[in-house]
Amino acid sequence: MSQVLTMWSKLSPLPLGARVFSFAFARKAPYFATVRPRFTVLEPNRAELVVPKRRGVHNHLGTVHAIALCNGLEAAMGALAEATIPADKRWIPKGMEVSYTAKATSDITCVAETDAAAWAGSDPDVPVRVRGVRDDGTVVIEGVIRLWVTPRKRAAETATV
Repeated sequence: MSQVLTMWSKLSPLPLGARVFSFAFARKAPYFATVRPRFTVLEPNRAELVVPKRRGVHNHLGTVHAIALCNGLEAAMGALAEATIPADKRWIPKGMEVSYTAKATSDITCVAETDAAAWAGSDPDVPVRVRGVRDDGTVVIEGVIRLWVTPRKRAAETATV
């Protein structure tokens, strides 16, 4: 089990454990802290978090800014990738394609999902489906984040480089 998934498994059942996990995750990649993600689900091939609607992420219309939504989606994708990737592989985001489908007028639940088979194959391109959903169930953003997944170098290989 990955370190991220182990930490989630230990903390999430505790009172305020999900918030402690969310804070620690955002500290590891500090830019994620700008949206103050609150994780609600983390398991292989699925992650969910909430981006609270607050002044710090508003645009000029008073809705959650498009880039804040992308930041929430990328945080969900990153947690999913860490919880899912085989131990002998590594990942890096390759690209993001999103469509903004409605105004983000409430807290937004960011969801990232993959298929288990995508991680097992030899194709290094792993698509992660992402979407952001308003409190009323309306999808406000959806798309795909593509990961580049390659074998992890062994210690002996990196020592000779």
